[in-house]
Amino acid sequence: MKILAILAALFLSAAAGRAQTYARFVEKSFDFLDKNDLLSAEESLRAALRLEPGNPHNYALLMNLGTIQRRQGKREEALLSYTAALSRHPDNEVILENRASLYAEMGEIEKATSDYNALLLLNPHHQEALYCRAMLHLRRKDYLSAERDLDAILAVNERSVKGRLGHAILEKLRGNYAESERIFNYLIDEMPRAWSLYEGRADLYFMMGKNARAMADINRVFAESTPTADLYVLRGKVKLAQYEKASAALDFKKAEAMGYDPAVIDELMKMAL
Repeated sequence: MKILAILAALFLSAAAGRAQTYARFVEKSFDFLDKNDLLSAEESLRAALRLEPGNPHNYALLMNLGTIQRRQGKREEALLSYTAALSRHPDNEVILENRASLYAEMGEIEKATSDYNALLLLNPHHQEALYCRAMLHLRRKDYLSAERDLDAILAVNERSVKGRLGHAILEKLRGNYAESERIFNYLIDEMPRAWSLYEGRADLYFMMGKNARAMADINRVFAESTPTADLYVLRGKVKLAQYEKASAALDFKKAEAMGYDPAVIDELMKMAL
C-alpha cells in the first residue's frame, strides 16, 4: 500500500508539473506575440499541444495557432489548424468565422459560404457573417442573395455602416451609380476619416468615368492613410485613363510587390506599355 501511495503521489506530481509546463508554453506564446515573434509563438503552442494532446482547451490553442500561421502567410497550415479546432468544438462561432474568412482569402468561395451558412444557423443575426456572405454572393454576381443579407443586417441595426456600405457596393455592381454615389457620400459625411470609404467612392468614380474626382479621393487616402495594394492598382488604372502610362506601370509594380495577383498585374502592364 505504501508503494501504491508513493506511485500515486509521483503521478500527481508529474501531472501537476505537466500542467504547469503546458501553462508556461501558452504564456510564452503570448509573450512572443507581444514581441511580434510569430515563429516562436507558433512553436510554443505546438509544444503545449504535444505535451497535452488531450487537453480540453486545445481547441483554443489550435485556433490561435491557425491565426499565427495565417499572419505568417502559411495559409494551408492555418486551414489545418482551424479545421482541427473545429473538430473539437464544431459550434464555435469564432473558429467558424476565422476559417470562413481564410477560405474567402484563398478564393474558396463555396467553402467560405458553407462556413458562413453554418455560423448563421448558430447565430442568424451575426452582422459580420451576413456582410461577408453578402460579399461572397457579389463575387458570384448573385445580387438578390447579397441584397437579402444586407437587408438582414439593417433589420438588426439600421445604422450599420457595413450594411450601408454593402448596399453602395451592390448598387455600383448593378450599374446604379447615382444611388451608389448617394450612399458613399452619406457615409463619408458621417465618417470623414474612414479612408476605405474614399477608396470605394474612388472606384465608383472611375467606373463612372469621373477620373478627376477618383484621383482626388485616391490622393486623400495616400496623404492621410497607408494605401493598400488595391489602391495602387486603382490609381494605376486612373492614370492609364489619363494616358500616364509610365506612372501607371510604377503603381502596378508596387501593387505586385505588396502581394497583388501577378496574373492581373501582367494584364495591366500590357496596357501600360
